[in-house]
Amino acid sequence: MSDYSFSKITPLINELSESCINNSVINPDLYSQFDVKRGLRDINGNGVVAGLTNISTIKATKIVDGKTVHCDGKLYYRGIDVEDIVSGFIKEKRFGFEETIYILLFGKLPSRHQLEDFKKLLADFRVLPTSFTRDVIMKSPSDNMMNTLAKSVLALYSYDDNADNTSIPNVLRQCIELITLFPVLSVYGYQAYNYYKNGQSLFIHQPNPDLSIAENILYMLRQDSKYTELEARILDLALVLHAEHGGGNNSSFTVHVVTSSGTDTYSAIAAALGSLKGPKHGGANIKVVMMFDDMKKNLKNWEDEEEIKTYLRKLLHKEAFDRAGLIYGMGHAVYSTSDPRAKVFKSFVEKLSIEKGTEKEFQLYSTVERLATQVISEERRIYKGVCANVDFYSGFVYRMLGLPYELFTPIFAIARIAGWSAHRMEELINSNKIIRPAYKSIAPYTDYNNLDERTDA
Repeated sequence: MSDYSFSKITPLINELSESCINNSVINPDLYSQFDVKRGLRDINGNGVVAGLTNISTIKATKIVDGKTVHCDGKLYYRGIDVEDIVSGFIKEKRFGFEETIYILLFGKLPSRHQLEDFKKLLADFRVLPTSFTRDVIMKSPSDNMMNTLAKSVLALYSYDDNADNTSIPNVLRQCIELITLFPVLSVYGYQAYNYYKNGQSLFIHQPNPDLSIAENILYMLRQDSKYTELEARILDLALVLHAEHGGGNNSSFTVHVVTSSGTDTYSAIAAALGSLKGPKHGGANIKVVMMFDDMKKNLKNWEDEEEIKTYLRKLLHKEAFDRAGLIYGMGHAVYSTSDPRAKVFKSFVEKLSIEKGTEKEFQLYSTVERLATQVISEERRIYKGVCANVDFYSGFVYRMLGLPYELFTPIFAIARIAGWSAHRMEELINSNKIIRPAYKSIAPYTDYNNLDERTDA
């Protein structure tokens, strides 16, 4: 749309927008009056149970003397403690994301032979259609890589001769292909953006079939394709910890809802990408990094705990950073004592900070994690404890790895498509009804035939 035409319609758009707002506001008290769980959450913020799943579960409470008490958080993939999964591949010094994908899709630990066959299958699918990079990714690059990724996913529909076939073997094939192509689509999309929008050199590295998914991300992204073992292993760990998080998270629930309509895999995954793009879901780690950037500019002494507490209070009082009243990376809808993902992540973050020479910054993160819990408890009335979530450290890791902001959320998507694929399969296998929640209308009834004569305002 030209500047002239836009300026011409702006007054009308503004006028119509006011009508939208004035006639769409809902009194929050009505949710309590009609016992409606707004956002599918109860008064304590807990999710309303809307389905059953085998894929993953979160534990943050236990029964003691007949009472429910908060405890250290636990995350299970197909009934297996994610901390055990991580300790297994860390002990053997191997990459674990491919094994995690297998667990989520097939519901069991693979044998060594099964895992090797699965890795070969992933490598075989890691090839884009002929001219796809030129015809789709390089044309009209978006400023937001999540939109670029969604565009690429929807475009792949046109290259699939069985795109609408929702049989389990066909959907499994589509999901495996998308899982292994997400890193390629994300990195190539960023390279196109960086070339056309920022005037940087354009280089496209074909993925290496002998490398893991984590290694390939760094191999394709960096001009010299070089990376350290620790860099690749901590990125692999990040993918494992972000791969799935209960069926109730917004994007996984979106997959269930859209899949229940009977639509194709590409549409379902594109819808999940749209959900994850939202800053309330997938963009928190960027906010954490930006918050710390502001904090470092305003703190005179990074080791002065009273000065740090003062800054944190300013955050809560909407006097610092983006004035949203939030300490980003702190708090979770389920976890209150500890987020197991953050706990596992932290020790590896410290190792990477030593390799990168950013130990002082890591210590600041660690201090803020400890003090923020105290400050929030003092300043806010809360129903449960507050702990650091996985986003608290993930953005710091991605920055140490030299990943651009534009790829922070796509990295999340590269991990989470493993869970999305498992949820799509589960919905297709178990349900034959469309998911259709009910909304209670509070609009007053108006008889159109008895309206007073309209008058111009």
